[in-house]
Amino acid sequence: MWRLLVPVCMLISLGLTSTTRPAEPAAHASSTSARMLPLVAAQTRIESAHAQAVPRRYGVAIVRVGLMPKDTSEEYEITFWNSIKDSQYPADYEAYLKAYPNGRFAPLAQARLARLRAAAPKPPSAPAAHETSGTTTAAPPPPAQAKTPTPPPPAAAPTKAAPTIAAPAQAAVPAPTNIVTMKAGPHDIQDCPACPLLIAVTPGNFVMGIDTDDASEKPAHRVTISHSYALSKYAATVSQWNACVAAGACPRLSNENNSAPNAPVRDVSWDDAQQYVKWLSKISGKPYRLPTEAEWEYAARGGTETRYWWGNEMRKGTANCKDCGPPWRVEAPDDVGSFPANPFGFYDMAGGVWEWVSDCWHNSYKNAPNDGHSWDEPNCQTRVIRGGSWRDGAGYMLTATRFKYDSSVRYNANGFRVARDMK
Repeated sequence: MWRLLVPVCMLISLGLTSTTRPAEPAAHASSTSARMLPLVAAQTRIESAHAQAVPRRYGVAIVRVGLMPKDTSEEYEITFWNSIKDSQYPADYEAYLKAYPNGRFAPLAQARLARLRAAAPKPPSAPAAHETSGTTTAAPPPPAQAKTPTPPPPAAAPTKAAPTIAAPAQAAVPAPTNIVTMKAGPHDIQDCPACPLLIAVTPGNFVMGIDTDDASEKPAHRVTISHSYALSKYAATVSQWNACVAAGACPRLSNENNSAPNAPVRDVSWDDAQQYVKWLSKISGKPYRLPTEAEWEYAARGGTETRYWWGNEMRKGTANCKDCGPPWRVEAPDDVGSFPANPFGFYDMAGGVWEWVSDCWHNSYKNAPNDGHSWDEPNCQTRVIRGGSWRDGAGYMLTATRFKYDSSVRYNANGFRVARDMK
């Protein structure tokens, strides 16, 4: 009997091995799985196309198709941690602890944060400044001091680590230094001296989302925007934010992340952005708000239907990201307007800083409104961010890219731009 069973068992084993061995990862996986960043918003691509093979046991290749149900809070926490676990940025661990104070990795995050803070060089007055800023932001001054601890001399890193990269860019684009105070052009709108420049967007329709990338960007669906609105030409800047601070209407932010007046303001929460638009509405008499997600993507596409607004392939020098070519600095995003505008005239819709929009986060576009209005939910605590940041790779610059973040949490790569209705 055993002589009959052995060949049968061998055939079964060989059959299982040959039929369950996973194929090589698809070519598109590099553009999808690579888009992982230190954000609570990060969406894990756990799909059959990304199935991983574990070591074979007893001649059978075991395939793991998924580790846990999609879109669970545990999945997002693990995704967030995996994306920052090797980070040398204290702000990344602070953001994790803010979002998951009792998370499974909280003790390790606290230990690494303490180590980075201890290693960061501090001037004599730094302790007092640290205590002051720590009460207003989730990412206090030490992050910038420790952003480049990898090189031997970290003390010189904060603002002078990349002069050879940034200097040519500054010489090539002198105009952005005066963007905040520049007089509105013939097609720009400026409602008050402190108000940002706006561009009117005419009604139209477009295909929102994409069916060939992340699940949260599906299904691609046609949206018709029948209302006119205006969107700020640039992301809100540090100088513009500080005007709100001076008026007592906005909180003071970490100076380490917001020292350049014409850089995009960052390290702001969705709740912070709401204070800013409320102040703009008061001083201008106009109904300022954050753009809806559909309004943002319609403007970002600029009438195009390609993966990026400039085409289907990445083009160097078109966006402020770490794989997008110069100018680029690891410490911070470049000034607004340092890169070309899209066909509608909007700058930095790809890269620079992630931009808050008004919509509540949904895991996909299933049942999304098709009229361009905000998709909200009662007591929503998680909002959508769009556009990618200077810290991210080229895979995040796709016009359809979207992620989520807790509305009350500040992160040093998050900013915003404003919109208002045209009435």
